[in-house]
Amino acid sequence: MTESLPEYPDLAAGGAVDPDEVTTDLVVVTGVSGGGRSTVARALENVGFYVVDNLPQALMLDMAQLAFEAGGAARRTAMVLDVRSRAFSTDLAGAILALRERGFSPRVVFVDADDEVLIRRFESVRRSHPLQGDGRLADGIAAERKLLAEAREQADVIIDTSHLNVNQLRRRVEELFGGEDVRRLRITVLSFGFKYGLPPDADYVLDARFLPNPFWVPALRDHTGLEESVSRYVLDQEGADAFVNTYAELIAATAPGFEREGKRYLTVAVGCTGGKHRSVAIAEELTTQLRDQRLSAHTSHRDLGRE
Repeated sequence: MTESLPEYPDLAAGGAVDPDEVTTDLVVVTGVSGGGRSTVARALENVGFYVVDNLPQALMLDMAQLAFEAGGAARRTAMVLDVRSRAFSTDLAGAILALRERGFSPRVVFVDADDEVLIRRFESVRRSHPLQGDGRLADGIAAERKLLAEAREQADVIIDTSHLNVNQLRRRVEELFGGEDVRRLRITVLSFGFKYGLPPDADYVLDARFLPNPFWVPALRDHTGLEESVSRYVLDQEGADAFVNTYAELIAATAPGFEREGKRYLTVAVGCTGGKHRSVAIAEELTTQLRDQRLSAHTSHRDLGRE
């Protein structure tokens, strides 16, 4: 019989832990190879997490209990899983369920990227994919996506790194995990350009293309929606105020329900043609209005600077 657990009778007895008494902040990071898991891990370390890399899924509950017992810095622990971890177990769903049944509340982060981007990343460092074998890179990526399909469905937040550099990805992680109350719904208002494709992680997609395009105004063409001249031009157009106000009220009305259902992250994507003028100005104004309603919101501009 183990003598090291008398302080924690629930754990020692194998019973469930009262979630209200467990202050351990657990993050599970998984995702596709080449998607940026290592950058996410380093960013989590920057905001105070103890990071365990390449942890077998079968040891997740043991690691969570160790973190709980250790206290201190270990109370914020991130477990990073990749395809090598699956050599010991492929039941990520079962491992997450086991954590929740013991009173822990893990947040699952899935790091993703487009296939073409992943191929370019592997080719740039002259590495083969872990599941490639004797086939092509694309074969390894497809095999891994099939293995990770269930994990992606379970994720609390999906971070698409296709158009993010290392610093942008680090900032995104720090914004998500850097110290606000983890129970609050965190809203990312993401501007994008439709010509570059829809954001795959969007919960809401707003289309700002009904507004006149500043691109066709010579004095505004080379400026962005972050600048006052462009912002005022966009927001002064007929229907712009109603558009922003309506969506701000909709998001504010649904936010409490999302929080009750356990959703922690909401991505509101605002699109225009190129992601430079209208969507940027609208995203900034929408974020301001959401903050005015005491919601945790920040902006991210996916395609700004691509033109």
